[in-house]
Amino acid sequence: MPFNKDLLEKLMEFNEKNSPKFTLYVNDDTYPIASTSITNSPIPVNEPTTRGGVYFSDKFAYKMKCVVEDLSVVPLLTKKMLGPNTEFGELKITTNIESKGKSIPLEIFTNLTNSVQTPNSIELGMIIVKLNSV
Repeated sequence: MPFNKDLLEKLMEFNEKNSPKFTLYVNDDTYPIASTSITNSPIPVNEPTTRGGVYFSDKFAYKMKCVVEDLSVVPLLTKKMLGPNTEFGELKITTNIESKGKSIPLEIFTNLTNSVQTPNSIELGMIIVKLNSV
């Protein structure tokens, strides 16, 4: 995996206990994220594989679900979704966590796997592909 698992574990623990603020970046716009959950869960492959020569899929993935209440983001997500779209792009999400009394700014890069829109919000299902402390 191209990221520090210890840092990811700190993010998951901090998110559970503190509900930090996350911000989604799409093109040149920012969108506040209302709620976030991060889990490590199995995905439906029997062995590590390359999906369509485009991205790599492991047996387990760190998944992130975010709710965005600003629906102006919806038309911008069509080229970001994995699947039949071959020109998908990564989504960047930022946050700050604390560890040992120090604030750690993070950049999380994800692939969008699905979305569910309601009249008031959109829930984004993503797989974390990179995690950087800045």
